[in-house]
Amino acid sequence: MPRSSKRPSGSNARRTAVRRSPRQQADNHRQTRRARRNELTEDYVEVIADLIDETGEARVVDIAARLGVSHVTVTKTVDRLQREGFVTSRPYRSIFLTEAGRQKAESIRRRHAIVLRFLLAIGVSVETAHADAEGIEHHVSEETLAVFDRIARERPPGSTE
Repeated sequence: MPRSSKRPSGSNARRTAVRRSPRQQADNHRQTRRARRNELTEDYVEVIADLIDETGEARVVDIAARLGVSHVTVTKTVDRLQREGFVTSRPYRSIFLTEAGRQKAESIRRRHAIVLRFLLAIGVSVETAHADAEGIEHHVSEETLAVFDRIARERPPGSTE
């Protein structure tokens, strides 16, 4: 027997309420692909900044250890980062951030810190929050990040609301 109601129910109602145009969907997918392309650059720049801050230098072997990749992979990626203007290096020497690289690192650190605080504020375990923040930081919009920041400030980790 067919339903007489014209309003969709259950998951169909949710899908109808958030339906996006093909153009909106395409824009969202383009944005996600752009974030994926930038993710590797951002991970490297962040790790290089961490190493420089902690030890005064970033060496290929240390970057490889932090990212869980081979030194060959690091060398190829560092070459690309040099061409893009984020790092400087010379053969058998440390790797350093350019001003653009340092700015990118600070931006990523800020995003990471906000996402991490938000996840902790909503009750995610410390270990899971750290792991999830590594991925989310690259894909979250500025609008969502601002909301995460507001919520994290309103509900510090460990608060009971």
